[in-house]
Amino acid sequence: MKHNTAKKTGPDTETPLRTLVGAGGGQEDPDERLLHERMRLAIMSALAVNPSLSFSDMKSILEISDGNLSVHARKLEEAGYIVCDKTFENRVPKTTYKLTSRGRTALEKYLGHLEAVIRAVKKKQ
Repeated sequence: MKHNTAKKTGPDTETPLRTLVGAGGGQEDPDERLLHERMRLAIMSALAVNPSLSFSDMKSILEISDGNLSVHARKLEEAGYIVCDKTFENRVPKTTYKLTSRGRTALEKYLGHLEAVIRAVKKKQ
């Protein structure tokens, strides 16, 4: 008789550290790789605690250049994590970003994995 020895992974389970940090031949989640970049994680985090942010507010909060913000936001938009709304206000273009439900789920999953890494490291000490 064979026993199922597969371990469940995720934020609510004990996940082996090597799986979380990419060692040991585990499959890497492309969504997590997208969020692992510092500035994209910062954009997602800022939007997680604000209903929406304008381009200029986001730029000010993150202390990032126009070009860097545009590039990182576009990657997140292509993944379906944020939406970009371009309007005009008194004939001035205004860009506003919002986190999507898919983006919130991806961020929560990513943060859950980071919490699992922290628990695993503390457990080893």
